[in-house]
Amino acid sequence: MPESVCPICRGAGFVRRNLPPGHPQFGRAMVCECSKTDLQKRQQRRLYQLSNLGMLARLTFESFVPEGYGLDPSRQENLQRAVNFCHSYAERPDGWVVLMGSYGCGKTHLAAAIANHRIAQGMQPLFVVVPDLLDHLRATYGPNSEVAYDERFAQVRNAPLLILDDLGTQAATPWAQEKLFQIFNHRYNAQLPTVVTTNQSLEELDIRIRSRLVDPEISQLVTILAPDFRQSGVEQGSSDLSALPLLSHLTFESFSLRALELSEVERERLRQHVNTSRRFAQEPSGWLVLVGDYGVGKTHLAAAIANAQQGRGQQALFIVVPDLLDHLRATYNPQSSVSYDKRFEQIRRSPLLVLDDLGTQSATPWAQEKLFQLFNFRYMARLPTVITLNNIDSVEPRLLERMMEMKVVGLGSMLEVRVPPFRGRGASDSGNGGRLRGGRRRDNENNW
Repeated sequence: MPESVCPICRGAGFVRRNLPPGHPQFGRAMVCECSKTDLQKRQQRRLYQLSNLGMLARLTFESFVPEGYGLDPSRQENLQRAVNFCHSYAERPDGWVVLMGSYGCGKTHLAAAIANHRIAQGMQPLFVVVPDLLDHLRATYGPNSEVAYDERFAQVRNAPLLILDDLGTQAATPWAQEKLFQIFNHRYNAQLPTVVTTNQSLEELDIRIRSRLVDPEISQLVTILAPDFRQSGVEQGSSDLSALPLLSHLTFESFSLRALELSEVERERLRQHVNTSRRFAQEPSGWLVLVGDYGVGKTHLAAAIANAQQGRGQQALFIVVPDLLDHLRATYNPQSSVSYDKRFEQIRRSPLLVLDDLGTQSATPWAQEKLFQLFNFRYMARLPTVITLNNIDSVEPRLLERMMEMKVVGLGSMLEVRVPPFRGRGASDSGNGGRLRGGRRRDNENNW
């Protein structure tokens, strides 16, 4: 017998074990040890072909530009954190990673970099774009398919590391949703490492899938704030949205404690609000809500926070809530130069968002839904947000719930500006706020 022929299977590639009748594997052909290596290589080639990673071999951590192009310091820091996290994950995949961000921000590059890093270490990741994945599964129903549906489906849901790119871009047919849920549910129960990229907000995804993506016991959400890299640093931001250029004079230095109008107690209360707002402006984190009647300084303090942020070269978007909704409606016009999706992305992903006069908008179902999507996204992404409102009772319950939930995670605080409205005597003061309507009074500053 030639030395190249396996002495166990004699070149057949499989063997039948000597087992008693009634044994589950009695009479079944088993892969011989000599063929296991070849079988693993064939499976790896199939996974690589399915992944189409050959076209993405250039997308590595080394080719990624972690400082981005023309980003402000806060976005650079955000992007660097995302890169560091993904690199650490690639070294030792454990749990799930959900990369969220707008088109062209680098999600796919980082996801492919994780896959290429694992391949370089001799591992077998499966990288696949979600619509392509569904096409691959459908193709197995064809009479000329070289692989059965069950085999292809098992390859996907049992992959040692599965990377699903562009979740949410697939056609939302019942069949597609069911297949995706089966994949996510199996990997969730088996605790298999999984990476997902999406430019959809979480509330736009199938609720069954979303519940698994947001489980903190297994999943880490990573939001990338960088704009489209392909725009080469051109600001897609918010110069046409923000009212801040009109409010450049509203700074902490120009804020008046109204010595000729307020009592000593009221001035001290107002001074505390200014100090709290200054601290928030120095390092924006969480949500800050300013509540009070018109004319007591809410808008001034909110604008001062945004102006301080911009003064440090970091981006801030200041927008009055009714104007925000008008900007979104305007995108439905056929002559609009910007799409609805792009406009909404600019708003909800702003590194610092200041929403002025919440509660003064028209309470249409469409308006309430858009605002909830905005609040919910920034709540999930933990993005710094400042909100001013005149009367807490005017806030739609779902929005108020998101504000209150920030308290639970220790990221929400409220300033109730309980001083009389500005009457025009003494030093000038601009801004909104004051006592709560209905005569209700609370502590001047509360953590909810």
